[in-house]
Order: sequence, then C-alpha cells, then structure tokens
Amino acid sequence: MTEHSAEQSQPWHHLSADEVVARLKSHGNDGLPEDEAGRRLDRYGPNRLPQPKKRGPLRRFLAQFHNLLIYILIVTAVISALLDHWVDTYVILIVVLINAVIGFVQEGKAEKALEAIREMLAPNASVIRDGVRRTLPAEELVPGDVVLLEPGDKIPADLRILRSKNLQAQEAILTGESVPVEKSPPAVGQTAVIGDRRSMGYSGTLVSAGQGVGVVVATAAGTEIGRISGLLAEVETTTTPLLVKMDRFSRWLSAAIIVLTAVVFVYGVRVQEQDVNTMFMTVVGLVVSAIPEGLPAILTVTLAIGVQRMAGRKAIIRRLPAVETLGSVTVICSDKTGTLTRNEMTVRSVATAHGLFEVTGVGYDPHGGFNRDGREIEPAEYPNLIEVLRAAALCNDSALRQLGDAWTVEGDPMEGALLTAALKAGLDYRVESKRLPRTDVIPFDAEHRFMATLHHDHEGHGFIWVKGAPERILDMCAEQQAADGTAPLDRREWQRRVDAIASAGQRVLAVASMKTAATHRQLEFDQVGEGLLLLGLLGLQDPPREEAISAIGQCRSAGIRVKMITGDHAATALAIARQLRLDNCEEAQTGQTLDVLAPEAWTETADRVDVFARTTPEHKLRLVEALQAKGHVVAMTGDGVNDAPALKRADVGVAMGRNGTEAAKEASEMVLADDNFASIGKAVREGRTVYDNLKKAILFLLPVNGGESMSIVASLIAGLTLPITPLQILWVNMVSSVALAMALAFEPAEPNVMRRPPRPPDEPILSGLLVWRVAVVSGLFVAGVFGIFYLAQTQGSSVEEARTYAVNTLVALETFYLFNVRHLGATALSWKGLLANRAAWIAVFLVFVLQAIFTYAPFMERFFDTRPVDFVHGAEIFGIGLALFLILEMEKAFRLAFQRRRKRRDTGRARRSE
Repeated sequence: MTEHSAEQSQPWHHLSADEVVARLKSHGNDGLPEDEAGRRLDRYGPNRLPQPKKRGPLRRFLAQFHNLLIYILIVTAVISALLDHWVDTYVILIVVLINAVIGFVQEGKAEKALEAIREMLAPNASVIRDGVRRTLPAEELVPGDVVLLEPGDKIPADLRILRSKNLQAQEAILTGESVPVEKSPPAVGQTAVIGDRRSMGYSGTLVSAGQGVGVVVATAAGTEIGRISGLLAEVETTTTPLLVKMDRFSRWLSAAIIVLTAVVFVYGVRVQEQDVNTMFMTVVGLVVSAIPEGLPAILTVTLAIGVQRMAGRKAIIRRLPAVETLGSVTVICSDKTGTLTRNEMTVRSVATAHGLFEVTGVGYDPHGGFNRDGREIEPAEYPNLIEVLRAAALCNDSALRQLGDAWTVEGDPMEGALLTAALKAGLDYRVESKRLPRTDVIPFDAEHRFMATLHHDHEGHGFIWVKGAPERILDMCAEQQAADGTAPLDRREWQRRVDAIASAGQRVLAVASMKTAATHRQLEFDQVGEGLLLLGLLGLQDPPREEAISAIGQCRSAGIRVKMITGDHAATALAIARQLRLDNCEEAQTGQTLDVLAPEAWTETADRVDVFARTTPEHKLRLVEALQAKGHVVAMTGDGVNDAPALKRADVGVAMGRNGTEAAKEASEMVLADDNFASIGKAVREGRTVYDNLKKAILFLLPVNGGESMSIVASLIAGLTLPITPLQILWVNMVSSVALAMALAFEPAEPNVMRRPPRPPDEPILSGLLVWRVAVVSGLFVAGVFGIFYLAQTQGSSVEEARTYAVNTLVALETFYLFNVRHLGATALSWKGLLANRAAWIAVFLVFVLQAIFTYAPFMERFFDTRPVDFVHGAEIFGIGLALFLILEMEKAFRLAFQRRRKRRDTGRARRSE
C-alpha cells in the first residue's frame, strides 16, 4: 500500500465528524482554499483509477499458435516445403491458419472489469471552496474537500458525513443489498462492516433521497471502490478444467507422435534402408494422420452450440470454455438478494391484539390472503388488522403500478410491500387517501427513525398515523389497541413479539396512531413524541424464489452444494436458508467471525458452512479460494462491484443481467438474463451435456486418426505401399471427420445427466473405457482400410484406384461408427437411437455429397490422385462399414450386460452386509 493510500485508509467511520475535519485540516463550512486544494492534488494525484495493461490484437492472434499440436503441424509443413512438396505444405498451413482464426474470433473481448469500474465513478461533483459552491470534475477532488449531496447524485469520493437531512444512499454495488441505507453524522463502531457504516458515503454509490454534506476522506485508489479495483487486478483468473485437460491431452499426444515418428523414421532408414526423402514424406503422412486437426474446430463448435442452448435458458456465456466448466461445478456460491430471493419486499406477518397473522403471496402482486393459526381468515372480520394495514397504507409515500401482469413499486420497496398487503385485505390505498386526505407529514429521518402523517376525513375528524422502528415507536406509545378497545402498553410482551418476528428473518415495523382535533393542520415532532396508541407490528421479508427452491433440490440430486454469501444480517440469511432448504441452514458465519479465523481454518469452514453473512469483497474472494483449495470447482454469483474479485477468481463467475453492474458482468464468464438462480441449474445441465458431447466427438475422432496412423506404420513394417496418401488423410480429417463429428455437438442430454455426481476435476478425458474403445475401433479401421486396399490390388486395380477405395472405406467406417458412438450407454439399434438427432443425418448427407465430389470430380483427381468407384466396389465399401457397426453394437451389448451384472452383485453384497 502506498503512503497516500495508507493515509486515506483510516477508520473514518469510527471518528467523530469534528475529529475527521481536524485530522484532514479541512476548513469546515468554507471548504478548502484553492491553493491548498492544488497542493493536495499534486500530493495525492487525480481522483481516478489507474489504467490496466491490455494485450493487443496481434499478441492475441499469435497466442492462438501456442499449442504443441500446432507446433508439430508447422514443423511438418516446413519439412514438406524443404522437400518441394508444396501442395502438402499449403494444405497444412491453411489448416493451421483456420484454427488460429477460429480461436482469435472466439476469444472475444479483452478483460474490461477495471474499465467498467472506472466508468462507475462520478464525472462531476458539487463542492465548496473558498466559501463558494462550485461544480468541479470529480478527478479534481482531494481529501479535505467539502462535498454537497442531493438526490440522484453519484457520490464522487469516499466521504465522512458531516450533516444530513433524510439522507439515504443506494449501496448495492458494494454490499449487494438493494434497500437504501440511511446516512447520518454519528460515528459507528470501529469493526462495523461497510453495510453498517452509516456515517460514510462511498464513491460510486447513489444518493437516493435527502440531502447531505460530507468531507472527502479518500480518493482514487484509496477509496473502497478503488481498493476493490486493486484487489481485482491482483486476482489471477483460473483456467478451466477443460483447457487443463486439453493441454494435458495435447502434451501426451504430442509426445506419443514425436516418439512414434522418430521410431518409424529410424526403422525405415536403418532397417529397411529406405531413401531419406521418402522416409521424410512417410513421417509427414504419419504426423498428419496422427494429429486430429479438426479437434479445435469441433471443440469450438460444441461449446458454441452449448452457448446457444444456454442463451435460450436465460444464461448468456461470455467466454466459451465456461460452458464446459459448468458441467464439473461442485459448489455454487450464490448471492441472496435478487438471485435466491425475488428482490421484492413482502409483508409476511402482522401482529395485533388478536394475535399473529400470516400473509400469503409474494412480491408486489396483490394476490394472496391472511392465515391465523393455520387457517385462512377474512380480514374484514378483524378490525384491528384492518386498522394496522390502513395506517401502513396512508403513512406512505410510494405507489404501485401494474404493467400487464407485472406489478412494480415507485418509491421505497418496503412501503410498496405495505400497499400490497393493504390491497390483499381489500383496502385500496388510493380510495383511502381520498377518504382521508393527508394534511401534513413528518418525513422519515434517520435520526428520529419514524414517519408521521396527519389526515382529516370529510367530517373534519383528525388522525395521526406513525410508522417506524419498533423500539422507537414503543417509546412513543402509552397505550395499545386491544381486542375490545384500548389498554395500557405491555412493552415486554410487544418486545417479545418483535424478537420473534425478527428471529424469522423479517424486518419489523411498528404502527401507531393518535386522534386529533379538526383544527390541527400542522404536524410537529413534539406532538407525536409520546401518548400514541400502538396498533401492531408488520414483518417484512424479501421472499425466496419458488423456482430457486426447486433448483437447489436439483443441484443436491446432481451432487452440487449451494452456499449463500450475502451482505445481509445473519438472522435474515439463516431464515432464508431454511426456506430454501440448504444443506446446513442452522449455522451462519459472519464477516467478523471469519476475520478471527486462523488461515488453516478457512478451508474447513468454507467447506462445512453454507451461510455467510455481512461479508466483504475480501471474504468472498477468500471463501472461493478456500473452496478451490479443497478441490472444488466453484461457480460464484454476484451483481455488485464488491463481487467482482470473487467472480473473476471463481471457476465460473455468474453475474446478474438485470441488476448487475458492468464491473460484475465484465469479471464474469456468464450473465443471467433473468437474475434467477434456477437458470444456473439449467446451465449446469447444458454444461454436462456439452462435455458428454465433446467426449463423444473425441472418441469419434481418435479411432479415425489411430486407424490412419496404424495403417501407415503397418505398411512400413510390412514393406508395403501406403494405402492412403498424406493429402488424402488431410481431406478425411478436415472435411469428412469434422462434418460427422460436428453432428455430435447437437446430441440431446443423457437421461441421467442431473442424477449423477459432478465428475472429478482431475478426471482425464480418456478413461479406461475410452482407451479400450479407441484401441478396438482403430484396429477395426485398419483391418477395413487394408482389406479393401489389398483386395482391390489382387483384383487388378491400380494403386490410385485402390487408394480411392481405401479413402471411401475409411469415410464409410466413420459414418457407421458415428451412430454407434452417439449412445455409449444404450444400443443404437432402435428407431429412437437412429433418428433422435437430425443433425447426424444432415452430416451424413453432406459427407456423401463431398465424398462423391472427391471421388468423381475431375479437378479432385489432379489434387488427390483419385479414381471413380464402380458399383461392385461401392457395395463392398458399404458392407465393410455395416460390419463395423454390427461388431461394435455386439461389443456394447456384452459390456452393458456385464456392467448390469456387476451392479446387481455389488447391490446384493451391500444388502447382505446391512
């Protein structure tokens, strides 16, 4: 931390306003002199965040060639050029270039998280300098400047509040909580987290109501948003499991190809005494046959199709590899407000002299009713209930609007919830406000913690209604409304009710009233300070989404743990966790308890606890890192600037599309268009499907390459003519193989995709079963290619004709193998198995057309040395492909039967042991 940053990181919220002014040597109401402000600007620098380093487009493009398989292909092209085989050289280089262009385009935008944060800073500020109010660019602010705040202002720097009048700030970008925070001058505790620092205004947050004056205590990197920006810049983005596996697979395959080609080259030159140039071209053919050139394109297309499917499920993918990573997620760390909950305050309970009433329905839609003791009641039969709701609706400055089927609130969300509750009871607040028009009002004030309104009916009777914090309203009341009139206030009983409602995670409001004279037309503070009649209590809550509850259940079935990380209070978070049915909803860790944990305890705590409350950006980041250290693949949701570091660090960062900040979106891999947790569960399903399809594509491509390379090796060892040339191999690999393998990207999800646990992050792409399948299928491919090649030669065909038959046989084998590999755990011998994927038949038709052009077009003969295929040899080629399909289906049937027997045996043993 720099010296100036250290100066600006004092516990300003804990110091009194006068002490802050003294320490900053500010000039109170007159502000700083211009010359002093200039000196401080030179000392602290402009109030803007530093520019990040960016990677240019040329470096991004060149990075696409940084792959061992690509290096081998480039070396192969160079060798071909040295031997004057220019056609081979050009074709190989075109393949490499196409792969690089695809990677460059799909990489998309460069990281913009820091840029997005900088754009959140206010452009201008109203300040007092030399006793005169001025509007300055926010970049010119310095510590000690006195700033004026009004509704709609974006706070330009971190401020210590000096004076306030009903001042409220929207701090969702820092805390994640959507309810505005009251701001006032009194100091707060030194250990208070950001959400509780009511004496501070933070850079980038919005003044939602009231007015205030604050002194600048931190600018630029010294602000809270600047500190998060620095934290974000230090976070290293983790690579995805797929990229790790593909890198490992590429290294393994590259090493195998290098060793194989070296052995073949030495064997040909030393043992068989072949010409060096001839052996170089043989090695070129071996390299081209062994490398699955189409794999990068297949990977990109498979991920892109997953992106398209997820977009239809309201999940927008910003970086392609994140699609697959979702399939291996083991833990989802979710924000609460707006993601697991509706972000719509709802009255859940009302306490009156009659008892406790439960309110049904959620959000601002006024559909719902009232229950008491588990049964539905008619509100009109309970006058005390009606009176509480009438008071809450009239002592209110907000309004509800209906747009189609959607209801929204204009004004404070909590006041909107009160209006909705009144409508559920049959009280239309618009009708009531005409029957009892408002005469005067005392607006809500953070210092007094209540709001009061004065009303008169058309007969001249006066009424005062008051709502506010329960402890404040109880102090103002002398009596309580009883079932049969009024009674002295039983403060202890009402406090018990307040505690009971709060323990359920609800925010409590108290409502009181007072009758007044017809001539009373002006409302003063001292008129409502005592002698009020307590009407009742209201409990409000941002309820959980019903679909989120269902989605969490699906995640549990899929072996995925869901954890809630919120800036809200622990009691509220635990209450929501119980309604969401999280695994561990009896324990919550707060930011303060996390701060005292030993470093070695973080991993255990992060793994065990599912509810974290009052957290800071550092807490969220450390929790993600602790879970990753435990071996988990972590998805993290968030919407504010405070979430950006953790979003960037997580294996999959998930930002909110509706209410999320640009900083959160740019730091994430996925954006939820509907801000709904249920969309994450759907995205996980698609991610698992993408990985399954990618695995099928690899299992499809490798036997093709294995058959080609084994054919070359077998020909060399036997001293025979190559059945397929290197250029013909490139045709098969980049045209026929790619077209067929792409069809696998459209395969639907397996039936059990969300009933199996996440695959281990270190699970190799090629399991033992897949290696076995590759070996078996490669051997069958070699037999088919060699069989047709030498059968044709024995029947008098030329080498060119026999090679054309061999190439077409290889494509036929691929085509029949495609239908076998689409279903690894079920037979393909069914109409559903054959017809379920229309893309497969489109690919087969496309390959048939391309192969016809390859075989019969005259210009293809010049490039690939092909010859036409007659009917008899065409029937033989078809028969070889069909034979492969039937053999592999029999192998699959035996394997599945063996797996079922072993499962029944293991189940029987488990039952006997019990």
